[in-house]
Amino acid sequence: MSLPQHIVILTGAGVSAESGIDTFRSGANGGPSLWEQHRVEDVATPEAFVRDPDLVLRFYDMRRAAIQEKLPNAAHRALARLERAWPAKVPGGSVTLVTQNVDDLHRRAGSDNLIPMHGQHLSAWCTACDSRHAWTGPLIDRPPCPTCGTAALRPDIVWFGEVPYRMDDIHDAMARADLFVSIGTSGAVYPAAGFVRLAREIGAETLELNLDRSQGSAWFHDTRLGPATQIVPDWVDELLKTP
Repeated sequence: MSLPQHIVILTGAGVSAESGIDTFRSGANGGPSLWEQHRVEDVATPEAFVRDPDLVLRFYDMRRAAIQEKLPNAAHRALARLERAWPAKVPGGSVTLVTQNVDDLHRRAGSDNLIPMHGQHLSAWCTACDSRHAWTGPLIDRPPCPTCGTAALRPDIVWFGEVPYRMDDIHDAMARADLFVSIGTSGAVYPAAGFVRLAREIGAETLELNLDRSQGSAWFHDTRLGPATQIVPDWVDELLKTP
């Protein structure tokens, strides 16, 4: 088989679920998700932040604290290994990792060519001066912005109704892709859910790795089902061993 030169990988909540991070639809260990305890309209929209900023800040303070206690799993580590190994296996090759997740587990696993399209929990955005700062503590007490001193920091998260980050970079990567892989996504949230159609339009091979079939499964050339910590390392091993 012909090896792809440029690989674009999209990851969703399913890749971090086995690290104990809640997905939209289920909590860790099968418990209720945070999104079942709070309506999206109350914690994940700009209007919610205007209406009840304390509720929104407490919600994200809780999640920011929680992710710092989690660890990357075998799926995160396998993708980082693929990124490091691919340019040596395929001269001029690249792996671009686009994630919908707002945890930092891909980064901690060693992924560098990473685009967090929905923002990052461990970052705060100042709406007064438009600066961004690494942030691990709470925001509920309205700490001042390290750049301008204004108490205008908010979670650096793309809320519903806002435009995802770095869409131009994502489209540039997709335009070069020979292989598009979607891992642990529901296929329900746009614009990410439309990436597989874009990949098909440019002639790229497409692969879905997921616990269950997604809403977009029919668009993929191949779908492999199972826990991310099993099927992702298996796929990476298979790809790296292909002559």
